[in-house]
Amino acid sequence: MQGLYVITDGSTGDALLSKVEQALRGGAAIVQYRDKTTDQVWREQEATALRSLCRDHHALFIINDDVALAKSVQADGVHVGRDDSALSAAREVLGNTAIIGVSCYNQLQLALNAAEQGADYIAFGSFFPSPTKPNAPRATLELLHQARQQLTLPICAIGGITLDNAPDLLANGADMLAVITDVFSSPAIAEQASRYQALVRKHSLVQSA
Repeated sequence: MQGLYVITDGSTGDALLSKVEQALRGGAAIVQYRDKTTDQVWREQEATALRSLCRDHHALFIINDDVALAKSVQADGVHVGRDDSALSAAREVLGNTAIIGVSCYNQLQLALNAAEQGADYIAFGSFFPSPTKPNAPRATLELLHQARQQLTLPICAIGGITLDNAPDLLANGADMLAVITDVFSSPAIAEQASRYQALVRKHSLVQSA
């Protein structure tokens, strides 16, 4: 897993689908649907539509913290939080082929535990001030570097990411850049997503040279 990992911004209905489609046209590799406010029927309808968009663009579709919804709409996987039982419970429901990501905040030990328990990727953050979660614990580039040395799992960085600070995250071991505001608040979403993908490709070329 590698590339731009967009997380939905709270938009709903046609606005949500339009934004996500633009991000996918720009090359977003992964889409996470995060909505804990609307009713279950509405969320299932939105998730089904988003899953179809992702498949049309050959991108992965992940549900935030709702294993039942992920199973119902046949998402590619689910992203869960710090609860030690969440990963094993999700695996039991979704099976061995599902992608399960785990939030590890600013704690390397959580990532090591998640890897041992069979996570498919881990996420650290917030690395920078974020309007989405302003009080989130702050992760450091040193943590990212240490995790890269100790883990073979794909690593996702999240929190206040911009085109200016993304190169430092990639240089210290991030495989995926999870972005909300800097993509979905852009007046040109597809172009902004494309810029992120170009950064990741450039870094990959440098690493393989």
